[in-house]
Amino acid sequence: MTEPPEGAGSRPPTDGLPKTQPLRPSQVRQNVNAKRMLRRLVQGENPPTAPMSIVDRLAGSPYANPTIQVGGVDASARKTIDFALHLAESMFRYGAGALEVETSMIAVTAALGLKNIEVDITNQSVSINYAPKDQTPISLLRVVRSWTNNYAGLAQVHQLVTDIVAGGVGRSEAVRRLDDIIRSTKPFPRWMVTMAFGVFAAVFVGVLGGGPGASALAFVSNLLVNLVARQLGRWRTPDFFATLACSFLVTFIALMLRWAGADIPPSIVVAGGILLLLPTGRLVSSVQDAINGFPVTAAGRFLSTFLTFGAIVAGIGVAVVVGELIGSEALDVTQTFPEAYPLWGQAILIAVAVVAIGVTEQTQTRLLLPTAAVGLVGFFALWGASTLGLGDRLSPALAAIIIGLLARVVALKLGAPQLVVAVPAALILLPGLKIFRSMYVLTVEEGDILLGAGGMLNAAAIVMGVAAGIVLGDNLARPFTKSLSSNERRRVRRR
Repeated sequence: MTEPPEGAGSRPPTDGLPKTQPLRPSQVRQNVNAKRMLRRLVQGENPPTAPMSIVDRLAGSPYANPTIQVGGVDASARKTIDFALHLAESMFRYGAGALEVETSMIAVTAALGLKNIEVDITNQSVSINYAPKDQTPISLLRVVRSWTNNYAGLAQVHQLVTDIVAGGVGRSEAVRRLDDIIRSTKPFPRWMVTMAFGVFAAVFVGVLGGGPGASALAFVSNLLVNLVARQLGRWRTPDFFATLACSFLVTFIALMLRWAGADIPPSIVVAGGILLLLPTGRLVSSVQDAINGFPVTAAGRFLSTFLTFGAIVAGIGVAVVVGELIGSEALDVTQTFPEAYPLWGQAILIAVAVVAIGVTEQTQTRLLLPTAAVGLVGFFALWGASTLGLGDRLSPALAAIIIGLLARVVALKLGAPQLVVAVPAALILLPGLKIFRSMYVLTVEEGDILLGAGGMLNAAAIVMGVAAGIVLGDNLARPFTKSLSSNERRRVRRR
């Protein structure tokens, strides 16, 4: 018996198994998608040992997903790196934090077509290493040796970086615009800044509980302090001795008026007078840099802050000793002060104080009222948290979170970095009177050193909480500000 030939009548053996049907295209796609999803769940988007691209540092910042400009940019890499370093130096001089400087440099170099770069920021130095494959690497370093109050310039630099990232500005135009920003005058003249120093001291003394007489004394003494500080700056006096002289002047004036018979509590006048001398903004930046992963920069700023605190303490101590030699009575730093104004009056004073801080920081005029509004919201949040009994440490931290969140939304809406709005609005949360009392007890009154040290630790905890709250609020606001950044970029592209 022979096997039937292969052909139409032949049938392959089935071995008892059911006949399989070919998969439809939809089923194939479903299987592929299921395998891909399972692979993502198990392995993740990227291999776990792969290095992070430096452009990934832009995630969550206003410069995420930059538009890359191509076409021979690498041939003039040195000019692009020089521009990025000049940009970073300007931002540092105007008061930007390390994270903002780093993200701006990465965004600019990436948008202008440079790959294979590394950015390093150490305290007051900025360096870029450009090492393309099979080419000679370039390493450049820039050191920042001077600082100035110019939040308006910082906001303009932020807008320039936004335009570069959006792809609407080339390198030549960017260099020209940066030079124009550096050469442009500040929004407010010196006499107005001097008056703003006095106004801030006067209204803040009112918030602390001082009456019109104490506010007037704080206004006059801060005018003198600002003039002395400006003259010492012309003489190239180190900041340590300039701060010492200013704190001595504030304390000595208050003691002499009390010695002359004026019914004005010197301690509250001194607290309001030295509040702008306190390096609170620098301390907040130090905490922000430490949280954002810049420990060396944070350590350098912490040391500078510590020296400034030491100068303030030394000035107060010298003024007290001189006053006692003349015959002035000792300060009673334990004295408490009732509220001199109702809540609505304090709110008005807070708004005026925030505007005055904005003037001293040379912020843009269009940002003054929005910053004051953010400060008012923070003040009411502080009042509400204190009324609920959350304590002197947690209440400022919660208010700082709200300020940090609102500051990012308002700042990006108006084309400015978050720092420009957050720092002036949050200065009202810092414990100026507590810091003064603790420093006085710790250095002048030798009877209870532990009380002074405990007060300083408590004040430091409040400042740390405020700084951390601002950073946390900024991070919480990022999901709500992505649309603001994209709208800003679409507006630039339509020009």
